[in-house]
This record gives sequence, C-alpha cells and structure tokens, in this order.
Amino acid sequence: MDMSVFDLFKIGIGPSSSHTVGPMVAARRFLLESGMLEQAVGVEAHLYGSLALTGVGHATDKAVILGLMGETPQDVDPSAVEDKLAEAEFDGVLHLLGAKPVPFSARTNLVWHKASTLPEHPNGMRFVLHLQDGSIIERIYYSVGGGFITAAGESQARAPETDAAPVPYPFDTMAQLLEHGRRHGLSIPDMLRANERTRMSDEELDAGLDNIWRVMRECICHGLVTEGRLPGGLDVRRRAAGLWKQAQQAQQQPLNALPHDAVQQVSLYAMAVNEENAAGGRVVTAPTNGAAGIIPAVLRYYAEDCRPIDPVRGVRDFLLASSAIGMLCKKNASISGAEVGCQGEVGVACAMAAAGLVAALGGSNEQIENAAEIGIEHHLGMTCDPIGGLVQIPCIERNGMGAIKAITAASLAMKGDGTHFVSLDSAIETMRQTGADMQVKYKETSLGGLAIHVVTVNHAAC
Repeated sequence: MDMSVFDLFKIGIGPSSSHTVGPMVAARRFLLESGMLEQAVGVEAHLYGSLALTGVGHATDKAVILGLMGETPQDVDPSAVEDKLAEAEFDGVLHLLGAKPVPFSARTNLVWHKASTLPEHPNGMRFVLHLQDGSIIERIYYSVGGGFITAAGESQARAPETDAAPVPYPFDTMAQLLEHGRRHGLSIPDMLRANERTRMSDEELDAGLDNIWRVMRECICHGLVTEGRLPGGLDVRRRAAGLWKQAQQAQQQPLNALPHDAVQQVSLYAMAVNEENAAGGRVVTAPTNGAAGIIPAVLRYYAEDCRPIDPVRGVRDFLLASSAIGMLCKKNASISGAEVGCQGEVGVACAMAAAGLVAALGGSNEQIENAAEIGIEHHLGMTCDPIGGLVQIPCIERNGMGAIKAITAASLAMKGDGTHFVSLDSAIETMRQTGADMQVKYKETSLGGLAIHVVTVNHAAC
C-alpha cells in the first residue's frame, strides 16, 4: 500500500473530488509535463463520459480552466474563483500557468463528449496544446475518485506528495493488517503512524492531522451559520443553519425537546459540510467531496459528546484508522461514484468514520474492522444519481444519514468482541462486484434514478 493518510484527506474546494479537484490537478499537470509552454498558441480540453454528462453541475468546466491557469485545489481562493473565470472569459485570453497568454473561450475550447467514454475509466479527459509550428501535444488523463488522477497507461492513482519508501507494516488487505497487529501487538492507528514515519516525522504527521481537523471544524462552523440558496439552478435552500438554530433553542427548553434532537445534531454537522461543498467552498476530501461531511460530523461527535480523556490523540487516531479503511477501499474496489456508484463514496466514508470512531474510543483492531464492515455492508448497491448533475440532491442528506449510520456501526462493534461473519475484505470485494454489475445510468451520469424523476434546468444551455 503506497498511499498516505494525506492522499485520502486532501484540502480542496467543492463540489466534487472526481469532477472538480481531479480535473483541476490534471489540467495543471498536463501543462507542467508538456515542456512546451512558451511555444503554445492555444489549448483545448475534451471531457468524456461522466465528466461530460454531469460536468457543468459538478463545476468541471471551471476546474479545468483554473487548472490551466495554474491554480491548485488546496491553494485557490474559493471566493475569488468566479471573478477569475469571468475576467478570462471577458478578455478571451487564458494565461496558462499564470504566465503564457493564449486565446480561450469556454464555449469553444471546452468540448463535451457526452456520448463517448475513454477506455480506462468513466472520468476521462483529453488535453490538446497547439504549438507555434502547427504541431500539437496531446495527452489523456483520468480522474479516478477522491481527487486522484492517472495518465493513460498508468496503473495506479497519482499521488505526487506520497513517498513510496518501504513501510514497516505493508498491507493490501485488512487480513494482512490484522495479522501485523496480532504479531507485533500494535493497534491500527499505531501501525499507520509507523508507516507514515517513513515519509515524515511525528511532528510533521501530527501537524498535518491537526490541520485536517482544523479545516473540517471550520467547514462545519461556517456551514452552520450560512443561509441562502445553493448555486446551480435547482434553487435548493441551505437548511443546516436554520435547523441548527432550532436545535440550540430546543436545548434551552429541554421539556420540549424531542428524543431524536441529539441524533439530528450530528446529521446537521454533515449537512453543513456538504452545503459548503455544494457552494464550492473549502472542504476536506474524505475520501471524496460528495461524501465529505460524514467523517467531520462523526469526529465532532467524538470530540464533543464522547467526553474523551485525550481528544487530541483521539482525533489523530481516528484519522489514521479511518485512512486505513479508505486505502483498502481505494485499492481493492473504488471510491469513484462514476465507477461503482455512491456505495463507493458515502458507503466508504461511513465505513471510515465508523472505524475511526472505534479506534478513537480505544476499540480493538477486530472491533475497528467490524465497524468498517458494517458501514460498507449497509450501503451496498447505493446508486449515484444526482439531480441536475449537482452535488446537492440526494448527496447532502445522504451525508447526514451516513454519519448516523457510522455511529450506529461503531456502537454495534464496540458492544461485541470483534468476531463477525463477513470480513471487511469480503465486503469491499462485494462492493467492487456490485459496482461492476451496476448499470451506467446509476453511476454519476444523471441518466437514471432520482435524476430523471425531477424536472431540472438544462445546464448545458446555461
């Protein structure tokens, strides 16, 4: 396993890791690798499959342009995005990597191939750089989920910041990780920490984990106070802030509180994050943007409601253990809604959160595995059918439900001794096979499911 915890948890912008973050990274990478920027006189980006079908709703067009400008998901200012794009379109000029000016218009230089897919993944992109001598440089990339990208022919997702040095506890399956734990007497968070130490110091690791949690907290807090309507044409009202006010008022009047108010609070954390994501705000991919609310919601539940003795260590252990689950799902199945449906996004995030919560509460490795398996098992077959191609309905509410399921899964696992019938490895393989069997119209294409039973605006005409 050559992934790092910081490959699963990446700071970026909404609304989609595969349709926004990945294309932005790919566009920038194409220009960096071309080596011919000074000779450029034009550029085109061709989007295929799911990227073409739901790309406008997922802001793929904006992401590609920003990537060509040289912006990165972690550094771009979400509040400045629209102004940057409007200026480039008005001028009819794009400054490649912020330096080389070429003529450009989104209407003509972005080409949507809705009826075609490229061979290696549903999220395919083809970039073409036109040079002064009339020749071109052309390359194909794939956005394979969670912000990971590959070039055509690459066998694994590109993670530029990951050092592939040998790790002390290598694993490709949960069975291998559990065996390491039994043999060396170590917890899953301890083994993940040891693996990360081949890439960085403990201080660097902890600073990185603490920063991930800081951005998650800020995202929740901003989402809980921001009202209004979400962009995209569906005119969806942001609900988290209003419901949060009601929840706070109910706490001040306990006699009128409903039994489910405490449960609703956790779901509001998740919804707040995904409303921020839908608005193009700053979020942490966990492991995708479409499922970015589940882990922060369960983490805040842990930090505030579980009365931890050492919350700082608990949060770090949570993120390390949950990353192990995400790595296994990424390697042995998929975290791409366009490849396996929403079971690979909300389902995986639920499993990661459940495992992380058990780890933070001091559960055994076997209980961690059990919690993750429960989280996956009860999302098997979940389709990805966003209405209008937007990461709003049913995505936002699904995160709220996924957070509650994660806590339930952790509770069930903690009340047992770790023994269970279905292994996590079996559940992950089942998810992979289920995704392979799923019809394309249910895999982030907006051609089936809820997406065709609600009248929406025609984004292609906007």
